[in-house]
Amino acid sequence: MAGAKTFDDIPLPYTSAKPLPTRQPTRSGSLKRGKTLTRPERHVVPAPLIAPPTADYDTGVIGDPRSGWDWWVIWSYATTFWAPPALLSLFGIKEKQSRQAWREKMTLCWIAILMGGVVGFATMGLQRALCPGGENGNEMFRRLGQDPMTLSIHGWVFNISTSLTQDNIDFYAISKALPGQDITSLFTRQASDYPECSSSARYASTPLCNPTIVKGSCALESPSDNTYTKLRIQNTSLLEGYSWDQVASLKNYIVIDGMVLNMSPYLDANPQPIQNDNVDFAIRHTIANQSTSGKDATMLFHHRQTSREAIKCLQSRYLAGRIDKITPGCFVANLFLYASLTIILGVVFVRFAMACIFNWFMSARLVKPPKDLARTAISPAVMPEGANMSVHNRTGTAPWAESKKPNKLGKSKLNSSSQTLVNGAAPDPLISLAKIGTELFTICLVTCYSEGEDSVRGTVESIAATNYSDSRKLIWIVCDGMITGQGEKMSTPDICVSMLDADPRFGNPMPMGFIAVGSGAKRENRAMVYAGHYVSKNGHRTPTIIVVKCGIPSEAKDKKPGNRGKRDSQLILMNFFSRVTYNDRMSPLDFDLFRKVQTLMGVTPDYFEVVLMVSRTCHLH
Repeated sequence: MAGAKTFDDIPLPYTSAKPLPTRQPTRSGSLKRGKTLTRPERHVVPAPLIAPPTADYDTGVIGDPRSGWDWWVIWSYATTFWAPPALLSLFGIKEKQSRQAWREKMTLCWIAILMGGVVGFATMGLQRALCPGGENGNEMFRRLGQDPMTLSIHGWVFNISTSLTQDNIDFYAISKALPGQDITSLFTRQASDYPECSSSARYASTPLCNPTIVKGSCALESPSDNTYTKLRIQNTSLLEGYSWDQVASLKNYIVIDGMVLNMSPYLDANPQPIQNDNVDFAIRHTIANQSTSGKDATMLFHHRQTSREAIKCLQSRYLAGRIDKITPGCFVANLFLYASLTIILGVVFVRFAMACIFNWFMSARLVKPPKDLARTAISPAVMPEGANMSVHNRTGTAPWAESKKPNKLGKSKLNSSSQTLVNGAAPDPLISLAKIGTELFTICLVTCYSEGEDSVRGTVESIAATNYSDSRKLIWIVCDGMITGQGEKMSTPDICVSMLDADPRFGNPMPMGFIAVGSGAKRENRAMVYAGHYVSKNGHRTPTIIVVKCGIPSEAKDKKPGNRGKRDSQLILMNFFSRVTYNDRMSPLDFDLFRKVQTLMGVTPDYFEVVLMVSRTCHLH
């Protein structure tokens, strides 16, 4: 109609031949962020102006990290050597990058299996490997007095259940008095049997047989296999074990380096102290002064050179057994077990304590209304210059800020999705927390790949149906490429966009470039941003952003144009808010997201404080 003013204010691409408008200084201090920080380490180091750059100077250009062979590539090939390229081609993996990705996934699986095996062995197999009989079933020692019908000779346990009774020695009576006690002094021994005792000191030269002093001394033949056979006693190959209390209660017993020594033959032959004999002094001092503390003479014997040299001789001549202790293997197994238990319980208790502290002292402070309600930001009714210009709007003001004139049908040209959500207030250049309230602005992230309508709609429906305010939650859907799921008639992006009550103020979106997670040609990608509302079954109208990764023109004929993976989908959101928060340089996609998020929610994106992510196959209850 001639002379009539129409409002087809759909954002158009910049078509002027002039350079793109640069960012202008903020006018009158209306556009600002409350938490703007600077990150100098994020910027590329500029080339020096005085000294010219050399070949080794880092220009900041990021190259292909997989340009050469590295240890990871070699390891992935070594792990999957059984799968040559020809075999992978038979299973449909023909591209070189796809093969490498498959090899890396298989390598990760093998690493996970190996780590699981190590953890399983450390949990269940280490104890059995290092301590086969267990701590209680240790077969190395037999504690003194534990097993009847046993005696010990030179520290070894002998079974006397089938022994022959001698005229002057009754093994059964001795064992009945104290099972396992030392009877080494009953056997005839010669000085030549102990080559370690070459000294002329009394501890090494005292006669081993003193039948006139010690009753029964040397009543039996020399301790040899023939003698044991004649006596019908059997060596059990077990060590006689003593506890510290038993050593303390036994007369004339001492301990040196964990070995229990029966010094009765020596003291019976030398009842009086020997002058200027350090070894004799150490023996008598330990027995006289440590009758209740285990009689450990180790430190006393290691204190002087002469007594230290006598240790080996004493241990060979007077050995009666050893202090009963767990084996090194059992000790290591128990140490690992207790260390693991301590770490696990420590983590559990620390997390429990942190949860209690958070619940009792911190949670209330985090959710309480902020005190600074005067924080202001630009209203979506007034956009920055050049951000939303169209054919009929050269002032930089958003079209919905102007008065709406009815069309021929008497209805507004803009549907309900075009209304600002913040309390339905009239357009105002500035907004503040006092005006919009203190409830948290939240983003609900949903990443899609090749799902069908039932799966995606069920997830989005469950988010929209929550009792959280629609004006404070934003559903953010990312479609990872132009992909059609198996058995589906529509692609996943088409399914997502079909569920959206699109906002006509934005028109048809244009592909916007951004840097993706990839290498080579895959490092560049483009995405289209659809904005509007999702209308749930129970009447909720939830603001919704749909980001469709469509790829660059060169991959239009590929099977999966725009597909870069779930990590890339998440990084679109994370990078966007990082650049918004820290005032970093934005990509074209970030600018488009900023404008549409601000328009839908009524606040700039830096007002958002929480991001919640849910899988496209999960529902919220």
